[in-house]
Amino acid sequence: MDFLPLAIATYAEAYSTPESAVLHALNRRTHLQVTKPRMLSGHLQGNVLATFSLMMRPRRILEIGTYTAYSAICLAQGLTEDGILHSIDNNEELLAMNQASIEEAKLGHKIQLHIGQAANIIPTLVESWDMVFIDADKTNYSLYFDLIIDKLRPGGLLIADNVLWSGKVTEPLAASDKDTAAILAFNEKVQTDSRVFNTLLPVRDGLMLAYKL
Repeated sequence: MDFLPLAIATYAEAYSTPESAVLHALNRRTHLQVTKPRMLSGHLQGNVLATFSLMMRPRRILEIGTYTAYSAICLAQGLTEDGILHSIDNNEELLAMNQASIEEAKLGHKIQLHIGQAANIIPTLVESWDMVFIDADKTNYSLYFDLIIDKLRPGGLLIADNVLWSGKVTEPLAASDKDTAAILAFNEKVQTDSRVFNTLLPVRDGLMLAYKL
């Protein structure tokens, strides 16, 4: 997932605002206690998410894929005083850990966790989104885009993670590789949608930025 040479990545992190104590502890806890810790956004990508949020000052953020709430805490940094981040995940086993981390970050009043299938929950959230972050099951990326694009306000920003998919998007596609096929289809969908101005940012495993026109 990391395409930069280690020395460059280390240097980039060294000259980025450090992780907060809460995020540093959460990063370590995720690696020690949770399976697939590579799914964590981590320091540099987390800073990128926080920077966009701080620049935009969103009132409503939707996150599809909570994992251990690292990215939620980063995104919540730029919320307005009355701002709320809704985060959806289907892994109920992480709920208590995530709630504890969010309370530790003093964001319990700003982050609302939803447990269940995102495709079922998104239509029940009657909001106009300022930011959307997609980092969930890859086979449904295009579905999630379709579910939220009309609710993303003009001037809003959609960010999708893992759009380089460990470099597999540039390799011959195996017939059985549904995840890569789904990412390729999602990237093409965004690229050809006249409602957005998009840039694929090669940070970590690739972030697709889609600005709603």
